[in-house]
Amino acid sequence: MTDLVNDFLTNLEVARGRSFKTADNYRHYMERFLEFTGDIEPAEITSDLIDQYRLWLARFTTNSGGELKTITQAYHLIALRSFLKFLAKKGVKSLDPSVIELPKFARKQVSFLHFDEVENILQTVDTSDKPSLRDHAIIELFFSSGLRVSELVNLNRDHINLDRREFMVRGKGNKDRPIFISQSAAASVKKYLATRDDNFEPLFLNNSPNQGTPNTSGDFRRLTSRSIERIVKKYAALAGITKHVSPHTMRHSFATDILMNGADIRAVQSLLGHSSISTTQIYTHITDNNLKEIHEKFHTETNEDF
Repeated sequence: MTDLVNDFLTNLEVARGRSFKTADNYRHYMERFLEFTGDIEPAEITSDLIDQYRLWLARFTTNSGGELKTITQAYHLIALRSFLKFLAKKGVKSLDPSVIELPKFARKQVSFLHFDEVENILQTVDTSDKPSLRDHAIIELFFSSGLRVSELVNLNRDHINLDRREFMVRGKGNKDRPIFISQSAAASVKKYLATRDDNFEPLFLNNSPNQGTPNTSGDFRRLTSRSIERIVKKYAALAGITKHVSPHTMRHSFATDILMNGADIRAVQSLLGHSSISTTQIYTHITDNNLKEIHEKFHTETNEDF
């Protein structure tokens, strides 16, 4: 089965277009399954074996002495179910993937910023020099677009049309999706680019001109995800925001803002690039909070007097 697992992981990355990180995570989960079963034949995977594996995962102790969280156990089973689907497509006899049921777990509450909190963050940015103009543009772009940090990091100058205020990005699973940005975000990026006297490709550069090995494209100057995370946290702290704020918080803030302003959940799914609506439904707690207001605004009252 070890060879089949390797084939599965190759298929995951090459044929299905999953990222290296996703494939690496699946490798970790499948290696743990093989640790439990040994190099057995696929036909030996039975529902009884899965039950034993679930119990083994529930009792598993990590190197730090902790237990696996329920959601982590679910990731192991998701990887295994995906592997079984791969075997079925290859015509290899094994357990029906539908037999594996995932454990129920409470989804983590989404952390997001309200519009006034985002404005407070932007107002803490001085914008009197090139680095601060860059930081202001990054925060504006996050809130305006719903970009993932990996997508923002990989943006080049010629990727983004600041006049039309729309462009395409390639997200998870190598799927392209349109990105739209506000006038203020476009203006902020333009101001930053006006301070640049280089021809480097990356949209956002670090402030260390001698860092790395110079090349014509300027990739040695491209900001990293970690650097952008530090930028976002820095200005959130300066704005007096005590909750945890990260680039992904900005993505959540974008999604909740457009939902609270009346956007359809399916539209939000497309704007965020979610392959499944179930992923987008983590934001429904926002619309739930507005249900009473919607009821009072749109429901017709009767004229009966009691």
